[in-house]
Amino acid sequence: MSGVKVLSVASEVFPLIKTGGLADVAGALPAALAREDVEIRTLVPGYPAVMAKLAAAQPAHIYDDLFGGPARILSGKVAGLALFAIDAPHLYNRPGNPYLGSNGLDWPDNAQRFAALARVGADIGLGAIDAFLPQVVHAHDWQAALAAAYLNYADRPRPGVVTTIHNMAFQGHFPMSIFAELGLPPQAISIDGVEYFGGVGYLKAGLRLSDRITTVSPTYAREIMTPEFGMGLDGLLRTRAAVVQGIVNGIDDTVWNPGTDVALPQNYSALRIDMRVRNKTALQTQMGLAQSVERPLFGVVSRLSDQKGLDLLLQALPGILARGGQLALLGSGDPLLEGGFTAAATSRPDSIGCVLGYDEKLAHLIQAGADFIVVPSRFEPCGLTQLCALRYGAPPIVARVGGLADTVIDANEAATAAGVATGVQFYPPAVESLTYALNRALDIARDPAVLRRLRLNGMRSDVSWRGPAKRYAALYREINRPAE
Repeated sequence: MSGVKVLSVASEVFPLIKTGGLADVAGALPAALAREDVEIRTLVPGYPAVMAKLAAAQPAHIYDDLFGGPARILSGKVAGLALFAIDAPHLYNRPGNPYLGSNGLDWPDNAQRFAALARVGADIGLGAIDAFLPQVVHAHDWQAALAAAYLNYADRPRPGVVTTIHNMAFQGHFPMSIFAELGLPPQAISIDGVEYFGGVGYLKAGLRLSDRITTVSPTYAREIMTPEFGMGLDGLLRTRAAVVQGIVNGIDDTVWNPGTDVALPQNYSALRIDMRVRNKTALQTQMGLAQSVERPLFGVVSRLSDQKGLDLLLQALPGILARGGQLALLGSGDPLLEGGFTAAATSRPDSIGCVLGYDEKLAHLIQAGADFIVVPSRFEPCGLTQLCALRYGAPPIVARVGGLADTVIDANEAATAAGVATGVQFYPPAVESLTYALNRALDIARDPAVLRRLRLNGMRSDVSWRGPAKRYAALYREINRPAE
């Protein structure tokens, strides 16, 4: 088995910069793939958080002008990751969220900022850095997807290209007026190039021009070929169905390990599952909830949005409370949802705890202390929350969509009798079906033997990157070709 060199191009990477699951994937894949004889280097924008960690990095390439100013590609290693970072202060030296200004709106030059990321990725793929000549360029989401266009229109031998869709809802669609700045040839403006509904489509270009397209779960790969989930690109994806593949995400099972997790008051394992209850008591205390081992405790760690279905949970809350349930919620997002959950917590502080924002330590405690984790998404490309929940013995309650459908086995009568169930599924994503699922969970909570079996099944599930890494490695080997 010969080694493969891969350039991963991503707009965020854990632990340096993170707004969502994309960062977790970009951060975890390199170590997982090293075991498969795949060498990955990751290209990221030089945001302040990235540059702070790369103070000793060496310049590997220099641009006199990269979309409006000079730039350097720095090469270094941080947190075990081999990185290239684009040191371009005019594009990336901005505080806070990598995509949004302080007003909560997209940076007005995001088209240029992420065209630059894609352009540099393509340049490295074509040999700009002698010390690293990739055989595959792996572009993540719309922010990197234009790399496929730069590579295809370079009119010279190029590496293989993979574009991964982490969330179809974000596509990078800009006015045609941006095209003149991109440095692409006129023939790129076509339905088989970057043109998309009269403008320039970054993700659309990646899907049209890559050798392979992946999504982060098999079910989502099928869903995005339908009008309901394809968000305008389902027709293109159907024509390219032969090169679309769903590879479910994993989680870093050393970071997410209840046996060694320093964030937990009480460590535990499948062999010591009864110790888990101490985390429930600690969570109830921290969230200001009434302490009771018997009261079923539901946990949420999520962005608060309609996509995540949290409006459905807000409407279903009275039913949970009526049957003695509690809720511990950590998240932020839609102001209306933030206000709704805050008001609910104020009215019933013994039963509802709500922390707005994100707290990594509290996220771990919710996974370890809640009896169930609720993930009622209307669509979910993969989802990582339910994978952590399985690992921590908190049976997930999930809508049967995307990666949620692929990773959770419903506790129906047959699966429960066979001893393989790991959680509760419901469909469609609606208040009535979610309420029914929550009532099923409340019934399970009152049957200690069934709940214990669900917990153990989840904890023994393989939610690591080992299986997905093998599938990515096989994909890379199918398409690898060095630039010349």
